[in-house]
Amino acid sequence: MAYKISDSCIKCGACAGACPVGCISEGENTYVIDKSQCIDCGTCASVCPVGAPAPDEE
Repeated sequence: MAYKISDSCIKCGACAGACPVGCISEGENTYVIDKSQCIDCGTCASVCPVGAPAPDEE
């Protein structure tokens, strides 16, 4: 299951820098995860200071 970044994102970029496959990029209001490339490792969630990334349950 891929991860998704919620609206609580503060655009610090920690997740993008930590992603081992580079699937996180800066969007207009938050960082966004390319679900087709996400390997569900959880690294983004472990480095986020506000807990914005979480498994996408959809």
